[in-house]
Amino acid sequence: MRNSLQNSSQLLKSPQRLPQHRIAAPPSGFVVSLVATAAIFAATDAARSGPCAEDIVLLKRQIAMAPPGPQSGPTGVQTTGAQLHRQPTPGSVERAETLANTDAQEALARAKQADSNGNAADCNAALRRARELYGIF
Repeated sequence: MRNSLQNSSQLLKSPQRLPQHRIAAPPSGFVVSLVATAAIFAATDAARSGPCAEDIVLLKRQIAMAPPGPQSGPTGVQTTGAQLHRQPTPGSVERAETLANTDAQEALARAKQADSNGNAADCNAALRRARELYGIF
């Protein structure tokens, strides 16, 4: 017992160097900006609490968390030209993407406006349209 007390007192008198652990890599700029964007969305939208404010915040988070690439983002309906086996041109693809982005942004804006007016039915309809455009169900 006396021996173990002497050992513990020696440990207190002579501090030992503890092993240092290193983080493998700092978070990337994309991850940091994604987290910051999500925090901003949550802070600004949580302050206003209409009938579907939480649903709007949730949809925005789902949109922000979608991985970038051709399979993400809003989409539009298939055109008649596509049904007739016509190949899209770069210009037609760009126009379709612009239209889909505009439609999705307008749907979110309608949802926010209806929410701030306290109109749950219109807000939910606009959210359904935005989810449809983004492919989030």
